[in-house]
Amino acid sequence: MKFFFEYNWKIRNEWFNLLKNVPQDELLKERTGGLGSISKTLFHIIKVEHNWICDLKGMPILDIKFSSSFTGLHSIINFSNELNKDVVEYLSNWNDNYEYKILYLKPENGGDIRCTYAEVLRHLIIHEIHHIGQLSIWVRELGMKPVSSNFIHNGLMKN
Repeated sequence: MKFFFEYNWKIRNEWFNLLKNVPQDELLKERTGGLGSISKTLFHIIKVEHNWICDLKGMPILDIKFSSSFTGLHSIINFSNELNKDVVEYLSNWNDNYEYKILYLKPENGGDIRCTYAEVLRHLIIHEIHHIGQLSIWVRELGMKPVSSNFIHNGLMKN
């Protein structure tokens, strides 16, 4: 699984590089689909990944909302780099004993969540890929070529 997280982080950083020259108003512009804007989508990807890892670690999740403090791409990149440290640490300590360990959550909005730790990690992998697809649509609307989503030729599985 670690290769897919590394893939997501590599692609995320490629998106950051691609978007560096996009005007801030375009990153914040409300769009059809997804979470409404490029900046909100990037923020969401980063926050959700970290929050689920906090759940797996039994730690409180971040109670932070997208706001004016995250309007610039630089602040979103810093947010990603800072939270990624916790995710990398958690994954580096992952072992097969966690695969079928059960996570029980009672979200404040109701309902119960019961799943394995491995299901959470697989969900996170898919979650980011899903939202990156929306970013691809939006940058095409800006006349740009999106970041390639190809796992092959990314050099992630070299010895």
